[in-house]
Amino acid sequence: MKNVLVFGMTPLQGGVESFIINYYQHMDHAKVHFDFLCNCMKPIAYEEELRAQKCWIYHITPKRENPVRYQKELHQFFREHGKEYDVFWQNVNELANIEYLQLAKKYGIPRRIIHSHNSTSTGGMRQKVLHRINRNRIDKYATDFWACSETAAQWFYKPALLPEVVIINNAIDLENESFDPEKRRILREKNNCLDQYVIGHVGRLNFQKNQGFLLDIFAEVIKRGMDARLFLVGSGEDLDSLKEKTQRLGLENRVTFTGPQRDIQGWLSCFDLFLFPSRFEGLSIAALEAQANGVPVLASDGVLPREICLNDNFHFCSLEKSAKKWADIVLEMKEKESRISADQIQEKFRDAGFDIRTESKRLQNLLTG
Repeated sequence: MKNVLVFGMTPLQGGVESFIINYYQHMDHAKVHFDFLCNCMKPIAYEEELRAQKCWIYHITPKRENPVRYQKELHQFFREHGKEYDVFWQNVNELANIEYLQLAKKYGIPRRIIHSHNSTSTGGMRQKVLHRINRNRIDKYATDFWACSETAAQWFYKPALLPEVVIINNAIDLENESFDPEKRRILREKNNCLDQYVIGHVGRLNFQKNQGFLLDIFAEVIKRGMDARLFLVGSGEDLDSLKEKTQRLGLENRVTFTGPQRDIQGWLSCFDLFLFPSRFEGLSIAALEAQANGVPVLASDGVLPREICLNDNFHFCSLEKSAKKWADIVLEMKEKESRISADQIQEKFRDAGFDIRTESKRLQNLLTG
């Protein structure tokens, strides 16, 4: 059995967290075992489930809270536990911090995987500078180079490394995300929106996901006289500012912030349109889950990789267009688009390599090979 130490989980239930749990739940745990190293003291997403599967979860002090304690705990961890692992797998959005890989090498973990999950920097100028520096030396510490898409690979790695990059699709469990009419009925009854057009969004509430612009679009939709509701599923650092903007726009009776939710299938089933004006992405799990549910999708053009567009009811609009133009497309989709059938979805996902049952076997072979 291969023992894998995974880095990249946080307390928020985001795309990377969903990616890791989806894959691990579909692997043979007699052949591969995951433990987790986390630079946070709060419970990570899915911690209860992971502990039930006998995964060890090691928490260390975040660097920003106490740099001295962080360094001490990080070095102590690798010194005491490094030899227990065959593989170190670091899942990140950028290369601002490669200390984990450096210590994994220093303390003898033979395989060290760096995995890109984004296609642009998410930090400030300091993070961007560190990313550029580390991009040119990451091959001194990592042995394997992975990415969620070709776009993410090209941004993350220097050109000389691109032939070595392995693309790992953000595959999902189609059965767990498929349309459920009963869950749709229950959620719409509970939220008093049985007869309304429901626009939904799933994602971390932050700059990347661009929910402020989403509120502008929804305000334009309401101005056109549509009887609609908006549900924002997730949590994040922009929650308070988004609630304030909702009030400024006079939408507090039409917009619901649900907070973190475990039953994403139910919420996607509740939606009539999935609205996703993200500023940048690697390969969005949320957009894949929406398509697995069959709900029509409107997303940012030039942001999501084209290979993610599987269903015929998936449409794009440029972020250079106004909220009014986006609203025009929303109204047009309301009249012309409906859910895709389950049979069509399954065939498209399998052919494109986004079915977790197939892709988890491939990833397991990569980790154990």
